Amino acid sequence: MGLSGNLKTVSFSDILQLLSTGKKSGLLEIQTTSRQKEVHFREGSIIFASSVNATEDLLGNMLLSRGKISKRDLDRAITLHKQTGRQLGTTLVDMNIFDKEEIAECLRLQIEEIVYNLFSWPEGDFIFHEGKQPKSAPFLVEMNTMSVVMEGTRRIDEWMEIQKVLPPDDVVLAVVKSPKINSEEIRLSLDEYKLLTYINGERTLPELISVSPMGEFVTYRAIYRLILGKLVEAVGKREADAVEEEDEDEAVMKLIFDLYNNSFYRIKSVVEEVLGEENARFPAFAAQYRSDLLTYFPGTDRNSDMAPSFDKFMTAVSALPVPIRYYKLMSGLETMLSEQLEFCFQLLGIGGFREAINKVKKEIAEPLAMRRDLVKRYSIEENFYKTIKRADKVVKMVRG
Repeated sequence: MGLSGNLKTVSFSDILQLLSTGKKSGLLEIQTTSRQKEVHFREGSIIFASSVNATEDLLGNMLLSRGKISKRDLDRAITLHKQTGRQLGTTLVDMNIFDKEEIAECLRLQIEEIVYNLFSWPEGDFIFHEGKQPKSAPFLVEMNTMSVVMEGTRRIDEWMEIQKVLPPDDVVLAVVKSPKINSEEIRLSLDEYKLLTYINGERTLPELISVSPMGEFVTYRAIYRLILGKLVEAVGKREADAVEEEDEDEAVMKLIFDLYNNSFYRIKSVVEEVLGEENARFPAFAAQYRSDLLTYFPGTDRNSDMAPSFDKFMTAVSALPVPIRYYKLMSGLETMLSEQLEFCFQLLGIGGFREAINKVKKEIAEPLAMRRDLVKRYSIEENFYKTIKRADKVVKMVRG
């Protein structure tokens, strides 16, 4: 099966569906300039995954960062592992530091985290090597690939809601001493209960992620629910080292510039996948937006030579009166996004429309997560999703 390309044009979920329905066995490699991950399949099911050059996914580092093992014991285990050639997990069991079940659970979690992390990759070259099996997999799982697709898509949608509640990265979290809720009304999941033991009034969100024994997404979700349940609260900011003060106006504009340009590129890509790059209907429709500030949002690949210049865009924005500049920009972009999605429906039908929305959601997940402080302060995410809902409402009216 000759399957290769880039996640810009074929989503990770689409690749998984192809391999699952075809009951394929082999190795899927996905890489960017700085990261490479491998996912192994057997008759369409995921059986193993690894990160080739990401130390945070390695078993020893994962156990160390989550407080499961001391640095001294880990160093001893690594030395023995190198001397004997036995897998690190097997060595840890031989040293009586862990039992087989504990190592198996850690490895399963590691594999799941690697796979689910790939759903957030906006780009990356991929190639599938049919028939190639893992050479040194210490532990194999059997994950139903279609269930993984459903869970990965659900996590992207859920992540959007979670981000609205999570505090900035420099905020310290603590357990509420006197919750304004009856004790019999408190219902905690096992994940939330476990996490409470790590929230000590001294750790920030990134620090809780690093020590949590659970996966990253599960930890974020548990914190989100504990905050909503008024059992955990922010108790102040961590004093940071003196850094150069950021130009907030420029930072906001850079976020918006990247966010919308990348989204328009995804919409155009969905149309081109179906109709071909030579079809002129979508470019003709998009030409109406080539004026004023919207000229800087042509929907081109960010790595292309045709990508617009942020510096020129910032110069044009700065020329507008301060009181109206943000409103003028956002009203134009929101209209453009809504109308392009609606036109995507006219061209491709409901399937193409949904695909465009899913790709846009995936595209914006990472930039929104990186700057939660600005996103909240300027209601960027809220306005973005209102625009998508507006387009969805129009499509529903047209469909009856």
